[in-house]
Amino acid sequence: MSILSRTLLGTMVFVMILSTAGLLVAQTQPDSTLFTTYTINSPHTSLTWIVCGSTLQTSGCFAAGSLGPFGKIGAVLEGNQFANLKTSTVARYIYVVDVASGTSLAGVTLYVYKKTDVVSSTFDTVTVTLAKTLSLPLIGGTTALTSMAANNNFLFVGTDQGPNALRIQKSNYAIADFGGFSPPINVSAITSDKYGYVTITYGDFAGPNNGFIVVGPDGNTREDGGGAPFMLTTDQAILPSTLP
Repeated sequence: MSILSRTLLGTMVFVMILSTAGLLVAQTQPDSTLFTTYTINSPHTSLTWIVCGSTLQTSGCFAAGSLGPFGKIGAVLEGNQFANLKTSTVARYIYVVDVASGTSLAGVTLYVYKKTDVVSSTFDTVTVTLAKTLSLPLIGGTTALTSMAANNNFLFVGTDQGPNALRIQKSNYAIADFGGFSPPINVSAITSDKYGYVTITYGDFAGPNNGFIVVGPDGNTREDGGGAPFMLTTDQAILPSTLP
């Protein structure tokens, strides 16, 4: 075999390896060419979702539905996806905080929905089912402002009506609270970064009373003190109007 032939063969093998690697990457997420948009319907009592995009052979919108009714939607978050390549299925959770639940419209309830996409070459079959309803020991209300962030293992939820934020374990919904500033300071923001650190902010920038707690990916406190700092992510801007 000539040097040229060996070189060409090596190049072909290299290209085949790259193509196979690209195929494997694509296969890890069967819904990577699909997207879901959400609409909060006035007066914030229901949430509409619609799935659109493309499969290998078709494009368009494939499914839609509505979640609710709620007293008032305070926060919505979508969890990480879990893919099954054998069945071309992708599942994820949608977390909805109702900040005005119950007859008093002052309760706070977490609704956890499981969204499942079964993707074929021509269609995406979508189902959304209620997986968990969890009453949270927080103070809500129709004027309450809700904060929520998450990492791989935990949700963090609080409202501006009380001094405690909750850490909710995703696997078993066990609840722990963070707070304890003296005098008590209400929760004003919860932000996170891409490594799974979460900052719970209390009070406002102007003071005179404010504070913060940084929680690590393991759910334990890493830092606390005075001030009103927050965290940034790489894909969503923080709006000053949403911070204390």
